[in-house]
Amino acid sequence: MRDQEPNAHSLGPNATRRRAAAGAFVIFGLFGILIARLTSLHLTNGAELQRMASRQRVVREEVLPRPGDIVDRKGRLLATSIEVRSLFIAPKKLKQPRETADTLANILQLNPTTLWQRVEANADKGFLWVKRRVSDEEANQVRALKLPTDSWGFRTEYRRFYPQPGCAPQVVGLRDIDGNGRGGIEASRDSLLRGATGKRELLQDARGHVLQVLTDAGHPVRHGETVTLTLDAYLQLHAEKVLDEVLAEWKPKTACALVLDPENGDILAMASRPTYNPEHPELAPPDGWTNRAINDQYEPGSTFKPVVVAWAIDHGLITQDEVFHCENGEWRMGGRVLHDHHRYGPLNVADILAKSSNIGMAKIGERLTNARLYDAAMAFGFGRRTGVELPGESTGIVWPLRKWTRYSTGSVPMGQELTATPLQMATAFAVFANGGRLVSPHIIQHGPESSGQAPVVTQVIPPETAEWLRRGPLVDVVSKGTGKKAAIPGYEVFGKTGTAQKVDPQTGQYSRALHVSSFVCGAPADKPRAIVLVSVDEPSVTVNGEHFGGSVAAPAAGHLLRRVLEYYHVPPGPSKSKPAAVASEDRFEQSPILSR
Repeated sequence: MRDQEPNAHSLGPNATRRRAAAGAFVIFGLFGILIARLTSLHLTNGAELQRMASRQRVVREEVLPRPGDIVDRKGRLLATSIEVRSLFIAPKKLKQPRETADTLANILQLNPTTLWQRVEANADKGFLWVKRRVSDEEANQVRALKLPTDSWGFRTEYRRFYPQPGCAPQVVGLRDIDGNGRGGIEASRDSLLRGATGKRELLQDARGHVLQVLTDAGHPVRHGETVTLTLDAYLQLHAEKVLDEVLAEWKPKTACALVLDPENGDILAMASRPTYNPEHPELAPPDGWTNRAINDQYEPGSTFKPVVVAWAIDHGLITQDEVFHCENGEWRMGGRVLHDHHRYGPLNVADILAKSSNIGMAKIGERLTNARLYDAAMAFGFGRRTGVELPGESTGIVWPLRKWTRYSTGSVPMGQELTATPLQMATAFAVFANGGRLVSPHIIQHGPESSGQAPVVTQVIPPETAEWLRRGPLVDVVSKGTGKKAAIPGYEVFGKTGTAQKVDPQTGQYSRALHVSSFVCGAPADKPRAIVLVSVDEPSVTVNGEHFGGSVAAPAAGHLLRRVLEYYHVPPGPSKSKPAAVASEDRFEQSPILSR
């Protein structure tokens, strides 16, 4: 029979107390050792350990600003920004750089050799973009690689998005992959739209997970501001459509269309051809970036004639009912022989404009002399920029008076020997619609929220002179003159055609084959709501061998003007305009070489 082993109760109370005391001693001893070690570490290496912990847990990074939106006058988006991820790596942190580069290239559809060369060239760097704007699927595949957290990462960036890519791309411009404004409003208001980069600290755990975001109060991010344009997207899209129709019918080199509010200078539409899609700028034709309305310069031709007549009347050199003999279509002026399209005899001033008689205008030019013709051009805003808030605006050309010759007296009244941009021409024509005032055009709504400027207003001619021209000769142009194809039933339309010769770059002389056909108009004549200009450069298709503005540009301008009147619910009224075949057209004249 085995001996029984003693249990705790058989040892008695003293043995139990001794065992408990021994256990407690061991435990307290261990705690003592631990405390001593911690104290030692704190006293000897505490500061260094604290710095190491901080470096491991806190990451400083830049916070990119969201570029501001560009909207039309009614708040419709023309350009906005959406968040995207962009992948970067720290080449010096990669443990297997070649293998990592090959794997990332395969996932992101990049050239493996090219990516490896970039990684190798930046082997000692802590930052290198791998691919900007990766898709969600690509991002998930990169995460699945489980690369060391300190060797890669995603950075939130913003991609520019154009909800209506065919709407005024030359006006809006582009924002490139690095956030730089290129062309249009994107460039001219880049400082407003761009915003300012901020800084922040990320508190991370050992695995790189963000525990807390600490904003740097001294460097907060400033997102871009919204810029509001005077454009109306509805009218802009109609202007774009009108130009598409012009291109299809006349096959020109370039074309542009403008809609301007004559009262305040608001540009309601500004379209150019050729054009491009800002969502795919790599497909843009070389000349698709150009804003024709402010960059192109051409001799205005007969659209300049009302300026000369207004100045002559205002200075008392002619009267409204004065009659000039137009010499039955042929007249020698110094060493030149001028011609009209028809054999006109006596014409009053109104009919000289309505029938666009070159001989009648040359005789008015003689009354003015070169000095006053020069003053007229300058007063109506030619030869200088309008100041519109867009980059690259041309000044046009008005030669210094000392360079004018005896030929200028007859040429300038016909719109030759000086050049203008379409915007300058529309702005000058608006003088006849707003009581004789020259109002500087603008494309940004003025006000503190968008940093636009209030228009500059200058009284150029008396209100009564402007009204007589608008409601008399310029209405006659459309009702019975060269602009009949712009007539709108129910509305009294005023306008002026223009067919300007271009200088042949091969000969340096004016060409009878190269023209700019234009038409500028407005309505209603009693209280104008809008000015519309359509300019067509080098139309290839002809009407009876001619490229007159009344045939090429007037129908398009009239169509666009009708859309504007309908859109603004302008009621019809008494009209002298009746659509009919064109009875007469502008005729251009040979004149001296433009360059001097």
